[in-house]
Amino acid sequence: MAWRGCVMKWAKTEYIKSANTTSRSPRLNPHNQQSRGFRREAKRADTKKGNVTQETKASPSEAGTPGPPHPTPPPKVPRPSLFKPLMFTVGFTGCTFGAAAILQYETLKWRVRRAKDEEESEKFSQGSQDMAHWHDWWKQLSGFQRQLILLMSTVDDFWSGLTEGQRTVTGIIAVNAVVLCCWRVPSLQRRMIKYFTSNPASKTRCLPMVLSSFSHYSIIHMLTNMYVLWTFSSGIVTLLGKEQFLAVYLSAGVISNMVSYMCKTATGRLYPSLGASGAVMAVLAAVCTQMPEAKLGIIFLPMVTFTAGSALKALVAIDAAGLILGWRLFDHAAHLGGALFGVWYVAYGHKLIWRKREPLVKLWHDMRSSGVSGSRPGGGRGPGAQ
Repeated sequence: MAWRGCVMKWAKTEYIKSANTTSRSPRLNPHNQQSRGFRREAKRADTKKGNVTQETKASPSEAGTPGPPHPTPPPKVPRPSLFKPLMFTVGFTGCTFGAAAILQYETLKWRVRRAKDEEESEKFSQGSQDMAHWHDWWKQLSGFQRQLILLMSTVDDFWSGLTEGQRTVTGIIAVNAVVLCCWRVPSLQRRMIKYFTSNPASKTRCLPMVLSSFSHYSIIHMLTNMYVLWTFSSGIVTLLGKEQFLAVYLSAGVISNMVSYMCKTATGRLYPSLGASGAVMAVLAAVCTQMPEAKLGIIFLPMVTFTAGSALKALVAIDAAGLILGWRLFDHAAHLGGALFGVWYVAYGHKLIWRKREPLVKLWHDMRSSGVSGSRPGGGRGPGAQ
């Protein structure tokens, strides 16, 4: 009985070891385990001659040998839905023009109030102070304070010498420069690709339509777009005004991306794009449509001049050819979308959108007036009003 117990104990131990080895071995090296299994099957086929034919006729899947390659069709990528981006484009454009109308109203009120304050302060300074006072005050300053005041005065003179359009686009150029620097930070690469590149195949499609208009990965790309924007800024702001220009610029960026989404989805070429070219093309097209006989030139070829209308036609023709032929150097669909929007807005959009802003401005004025009167003591609110 003792011998039988030892045998049973030994057999049980060997069984447990073999079971553990079999269960753990695939996790260690599955390729080695499969090759060893193939060798054992070959040895069994040699020793048992009666089963040679049966062993050698095993199926490819059982023997571990891959069968003949079967060409599998590539998986079909479903076309992304453009309903949300379209609704976002319509809503963002409407909100942008509404905010621009309110901003223009508030700017006019601020300018009137500032003019009154400057007039009162000028009367006060003429009656109470003279040049001797300022001379004594200047002597009391240290050298560092004087240099700082001179620097601030120089910056103020430079800023005052710019046109209203150039002062407006300075903020846009600053935002583009900051985004360009963010592209150079490795830890921000994923977020930049997700939010600052427009791609109809991406899960996030609406917000990048706005942010990608301020995004450039190449310094040359950004400098080119910002130079064109700086050149045409004075003309577009003189034509539309600062507030209306901002609404057109932001709306053009979203609309050009929407046109790009539609063309990418229709052709199946789903790739990301970025840049302010669509919005800049809208500005360029608006100015060239309003002043087609204006003379333009190239910075590196000052002797070559051409009219603004001819330049617009040439750019539209190049982008149309690039879209038809499938060029991938630029997002030609976005360029065409921005250019067509700029032409349409100058011809029809200004009358349809901007000239009908009076009800919104009146509503905002009534809300401001009721809010100011209600906040004053005895402003007309009842005792039960909150």
